[in-house]
Order: sequence, then structure tokens, then C-alpha cells
Amino acid sequence: MNTRQSGPGTTAQHALEGLRRAIIAGELRPGQRVRQEEIADNLGVSVAPVREALRVLEQEGQVEYRPRRGYFITELWASDLAEIYALRQVLEERAARKALPTLDDDAIERIALAARDCAEAAERGDVAAELAANRRFHFGMLESPDQVHTMRLIRLLWDSTESYRALYYNSPEERAKTVHAHDAILAAVRRRDADALVAELDAHRSRALEVLTRVLDGGGER
Repeated sequence: MNTRQSGPGTTAQHALEGLRRAIIAGELRPGQRVRQEEIADNLGVSVAPVREALRVLEQEGQVEYRPRRGYFITELWASDLAEIYALRQVLEERAARKALPTLDDDAIERIALAARDCAEAAERGDVAAELAANRRFHFGMLESPDQVHTMRLIRLLWDSTESYRALYYNSPEERAKTVHAHDAILAAVRRRDADALVAELDAHRSRALEVLTRVLDGGGER
């Protein structure tokens, strides 16, 4: 494909977006080596912006560099995933409790729209679109102006498990369960019930961790 763009900034961003799409689509899976020349050729760019993009993904924890071997998609153990989700639980409860009183009607409608987009993408089996809508849904109810550092850490934790989240959404059963979970979460937001919201978020997160742990242990669908 011919998607070359002018300027080093735009080509680096193009390479970063292309690598993210490949991870989400499962074209690059945990533990797989990233072949830079092949990626560059597919995206219609030189190797330099691909390397720049890989450095960004390395900072996010999505890839790791192995000396004399190159970049690989980060492969996590079940214990790594459990630690990440435990940290998310602490940070997201704090964020949700602080953000909920600040959500106005427009903000709640944006969250509801993200939930609908997620459900429609799930119905189509469009994993990339569902992941994007899912992120808008969750972050829409967590962000507030006085939580800059909390949100920075939450984003880092989300980014570090994006390839595993893509595996989770590749299951039609889990896509359907996510839609129902989002309905319950949104209902708690509309009621402005912080305790119920935290409980629904915890249940949703626990389900994802359970499924992903089976994937890591070789018992889930790939």
C-alpha cells in the first residue's frame, strides 16, 4: 500500500498507528519478533520511523528490545497480568470516585455513545473498533481535570496489555459479555452510585483477567 506521508513527524505517527493496528488485529502477537523492514515495506515508509515508533511502544511496555535480536511484542506471564490488573483496580477506583461527581449530562451521553459504538462493533466482530470504543467508554468515566498523574499511570497500564485485550475481544462470547457489563456500568453512572460503579468495574475487570489468565496458561482460544 502507498501511505507514505510528508515530514518525519507524520511518517513516525503513521508507523506508530500501523504497528498499533497490527497488534490489535493479532497480526503481531505476544512473543513475536517485529520485522522492521517488513513493517516499513507494508506501510510505505522507511525503517527509521518504524524504529521511532517501536521506541514509543517500548516506553508503553507493548514491545521489548532484546540485544542483537531486535524488538518483540511483550509477552506477559499470568502473574504479570494479575499485578497489572490489581494496580488498575486501585487506581481506577480512585479515579472513578473522584470523576463521577464531575460528570455532567453531556459527559454521560458521550459515555453512552461509546457503549453503543462498542456494542455495534462487537456485533460486527470489528475488534479494532471495539477496542477504540471500549477505551473511550472507560476513560470517559475516569478522567477529571485534577487527576493528571493518576490517569497517566492508568494509561500506561492499559497500553502495556493492549495485545492481550485484543486476544480477549477475539472471542464472540466475551464480546457479548462485555456489552452486558458496559450496560451495568453505565446504569451505575447514570444513578451516580459510586459504590455500584466500582463494584461493576471490578467485576468487569475480574472477568477479563480470568479469561486472559486462561489464554496465558494455554487453555483459552487463540
